Amino acid sequence: MKTAVKTDLFASAAPLEWAIIANNQFYTAQIPIDVNGKVVEGGIEAQARQTMDNLKHTIEAAKLTMDDVTQVLIYVTAREQLPIFNKVYAEYFAAPYPNRAAMIVAGLAREEMLCEVVVYAAVPQ
Repeated sequence: MKTAVKTDLFASAAPLEWAIIANNQFYTAQIPIDVNGKVVEGGIEAQARQTMDNLKHTIEAAKLTMDDVTQVLIYVTAREQLPIFNKVYAEYFAAPYPNRAAMIVAGLAREEMLCEVVVYAAVPQ
């Protein structure tokens, strides 16, 4: 059985939930949108921060903490964006850090998006 996590994030018109819990695992994908559903301006640093703020909000809505995060998949649209994303990312986690992978992709769902994360977290029983 899966349960949707209720958040205060912009309600997407797409057929998706911002987060799901199933089998004691939390699943989410987060993008750099504001409360109005607009992709934030200001380049990769602003988008990374919005994405990570959205993640933190969603984790907390599930009554979890960032320490519960087990894996992060990072997507950026240019190699030179990754060090900037890493700088912002480091503000949200402490050791032991989640396992992670980073990918440079040709594009994301919205043309103006520069980053996206897919995150998994353990849900204590």
